[in-house]
Amino acid sequence: MDAVLSLPPSAALPDDGVALDDPAEWLAFGHALDGGRWESQVVVEGMHCAACAFTVEAALCAVPGVLRADVNAASRRARVLWSAEAVRPSRWFAASAAAGYRLVPAGDLQARARRAREGRAALWRWLVAGFCMMQVMMYAYPAYIAQPGEMTADAVQLMRWASWVLTLPVVLFSCGPFFRSAWRDLRQRRIGMDLPVALGMAIVFVVSTAGTFDPEGPLGHEVYFDSLTMFVFFLLTGRWLETRLRGRTAGALEALMNRVPDSIERLAADGSFQRVAVRRLAVGDVIRVRPGEAFPADGLVIDGHTTADEALLTGESRPVPRGRGERVLAGSHNLSAVVQLRIESVGQGTRFAQIVALMESASTGKPRLARLADRVAKPFLIGVLAAAALAAVLWWPAGPGQALMVAVAVLIVTCPCALSLATPAAMLASAGALARGGVLVHDLQALEALATVDTVVFDKTGTLTRDTPRLDRVYCRAGLRPGDAVELAAALGAQSLHPVAKALVRAWEEEHRTPPDWLALDLREQAGQGLEGQLQRRGSKAMPLRVRLGSAAHCEVEALPIDAPQLHLSDAHGWVASFVLAEELRPDAVAAVAALKAQGIAVQLLSGDRSAAAQEVAARVGIAQVQGDCTPEDKLRALQHLQAEGRRVAMVGDGLNDGPVLAAAHASFALGNAVPLAQARADFIVMGNALSAVPDAIAQARRTLKIVRQNLAWAAGYNALCVPLALAGWLPAWLAGIGMAASSLWVVLNAARLARAAGAAA
Repeated sequence: MDAVLSLPPSAALPDDGVALDDPAEWLAFGHALDGGRWESQVVVEGMHCAACAFTVEAALCAVPGVLRADVNAASRRARVLWSAEAVRPSRWFAASAAAGYRLVPAGDLQARARRAREGRAALWRWLVAGFCMMQVMMYAYPAYIAQPGEMTADAVQLMRWASWVLTLPVVLFSCGPFFRSAWRDLRQRRIGMDLPVALGMAIVFVVSTAGTFDPEGPLGHEVYFDSLTMFVFFLLTGRWLETRLRGRTAGALEALMNRVPDSIERLAADGSFQRVAVRRLAVGDVIRVRPGEAFPADGLVIDGHTTADEALLTGESRPVPRGRGERVLAGSHNLSAVVQLRIESVGQGTRFAQIVALMESASTGKPRLARLADRVAKPFLIGVLAAAALAAVLWWPAGPGQALMVAVAVLIVTCPCALSLATPAAMLASAGALARGGVLVHDLQALEALATVDTVVFDKTGTLTRDTPRLDRVYCRAGLRPGDAVELAAALGAQSLHPVAKALVRAWEEEHRTPPDWLALDLREQAGQGLEGQLQRRGSKAMPLRVRLGSAAHCEVEALPIDAPQLHLSDAHGWVASFVLAEELRPDAVAAVAALKAQGIAVQLLSGDRSAAAQEVAARVGIAQVQGDCTPEDKLRALQHLQAEGRRVAMVGDGLNDGPVLAAAHASFALGNAVPLAQARADFIVMGNALSAVPDAIAQARRTLKIVRQNLAWAAGYNALCVPLALAGWLPAWLAGIGMAASSLWVVLNAARLARAAGAAA
């Protein structure tokens, strides 16, 4: 998977189509796929509910060349798949704007500024509604407590006039977003969730105004200014709090995306350092990073010594020392001193960009339960309008004013906002909590699958054991020194990411501090078996050596008669050397397995290593069911056998040779910092070395599904209780407004408990 790049502040895209249609700018908010296709990430402004998400999706998909659009109502972000040969971004940006929703490239700092302005405006609308509500209630109170004859008609009329004047700012200012959204929906011939609310507000104001100006008219003499202002105040209170809570997820994502600075000091040809845009950096450039600045790219420190904050990238909560020759990661922060580094990866190649891509993918995804709720929401809205019309008809004999107020109560109380928020609010809150704990969620749907897991299957090397084993002993052919054998193996193993190959490379580097004097040519790697290629001494014109490095079967040699992990080297003449490795368990492996068993989960081990070595590690961590000598195909068959028995299986591997089995499992974890995230096929990426993240994530997923079910039950139960009350005329408009706002707010607050639960579990 390619990465989505954040847009630095200095490169925020303007609104004109020229900039949007410049291919050089597309990488700022998306990435290229095969066949001329692009996947772009954007923020949708002005969106409040699932119906808005439907509208944006429909508008985008109607543009020729847009292949797919996924809009998440909770995170207010969209993922657009489009063909560069058929359309330009300005076309689908314009299509969404025409539907009433402005798109902003993901990562644009102007989006944060606009959201801050919108937040201040929402606060002012809430304050105006609250002030006017209190004043209107003050004028309405005497009419409620006065006995017949205690108030003159002129006094009653004066208070009604005062209430009408105080209600005007509420209707014209505080209710503005609801009316604009409803009018936009009507112009587009669609039904949104703000339409019933705005219709209810308008009806109450019209009926109350008629009662003020024409007390003997057809709409009756009653006024409901107190109900209207109270309803608006409580509705704005709920929406403002809901927006604040949901904004934490978007804010956390933007904070991540904007960790990379917009400019940095680069070494120029004359030896001076000049500040340039980060987007102009290239592999091999030398840059200077000052304390407090974030590293803009992955690279090696070539001068200086500092400490770095890598908590978000690796899960390591404490600052880590970084000196000459050590690697630093884009997005981590330089804490202590000025350092110079040579850039090794920029843009899409950095671990930081890959993490952003994963979080973007999660924030725009829709779990199955959320898609189901979204499908229900639109016909439900039609049912709401029909129910309100039916209520008005049934109550019309009691008087037009009373009939309209009952219809208003039905319109307001049945708005399905809570239903639409029930699942995505919980899923996003849980994904954010897991990310803070060092586990990135690739697919929100996987949280639902993970909650039902009853079996966890572990890989061994690099998963239950540390990423890289330690070279313990070397046995080699007569006439060959052990150090020479290690050099040959390290030259070949340097081309692989497998932990046992890295163990040989590390053993050579710790001893000599220089690369091997051999070049690897024509290299091929057989997953789960080993490497094959040619080695040629640097500067030599002699014929290269054809060698193999890997398992005994791969090298066509006999394994050593010892119960320990081993790696073999062979050439055209047969056996060259055998390397005995010592594996160390991860510090929390035993505790993690025990925690899984305590949750009622069966634990198994599938390993490509020899059965004896797999059995030994399994015994140390407390796993009874073990299978060794597994090829990737063997692991896949074992997993499918478990699934055929009805097991719900989660696979935990290092992401190297476990691609097929990770993809086939109901839920999967890729463990280990050495794995490029772009190649991981897992649902969850564990950034650090904590194996305890697996039982913690399963517990969190179970809590998430429990919260989702609570939210859905609440939304359904609330409507089942309140709709009959509204139809019976027992639920005034102001109380319906409180119920509607409280329903949505309860769903969001209930989902927010997941973040606290994750923190407590950690």
